[in-house]
Amino acid sequence: MRAVFLDRDGVINYNRADHVKSWAEFQFLPGALTALRLLTNAGFRIFIITNQAAVGRGLMSLEALEDIHTRLRAIADHHGANIEDIRYCPHTPEERCHCRKPQPGMIEELARQYQIDCRKTFLIGDALTDIAAGQQMGCQTILVKSGRGAAESQKTELRRFQPTYIADDLLAASRWILRQEAVQVPAVGVPLTGALAVTH
Repeated sequence: MRAVFLDRDGVINYNRADHVKSWAEFQFLPGALTALRLLTNAGFRIFIITNQAAVGRGLMSLEALEDIHTRLRAIADHHGANIEDIRYCPHTPEERCHCRKPQPGMIEELARQYQIDCRKTFLIGDALTDIAAGQQMGCQTILVKSGRGAAESQKTELRRFQPTYIADDLLAASRWILRQEAVQVPAVGVPLTGALAVTH
């Protein structure tokens, strides 16, 4: 199975220092929906794995988080992209759970449920914690410079993690994946009608 694991905040949507706590605060990054469509059309199954400590800190409810994900998947589907499943960790770092990245628990759970060989998958994230989680499971890893990625790419720890590739954003990362898989990549200017105008 060809699969891609995606972080959410800073990869698909804009990150916020005060957390994305409701759909009103959710805004797609430019090119994100196009990237999701390209991956879907190329036969990749798309999974989102996201740390959501705002739940554990009492800043948002599980119902609000589920609402964001329901709407995210619906808009992706409307634009020709299929998000197979979403896993989230609601815990705070202090809880030291196995699901919060850099721990690989969410990837392990998805791999077990969907019988995924992680050695044949890609993980895209904007933080070294994403890269660490993917590498523990044998994924090829891509650090994107959107979100926190630009700052993360300058850290001295980058030399220790060594992502497979560094891309400007999710669209650039997706195009790189398709080139690696010998999938014909549409020209940069090919539009996805209405997708980039969608913010909520």
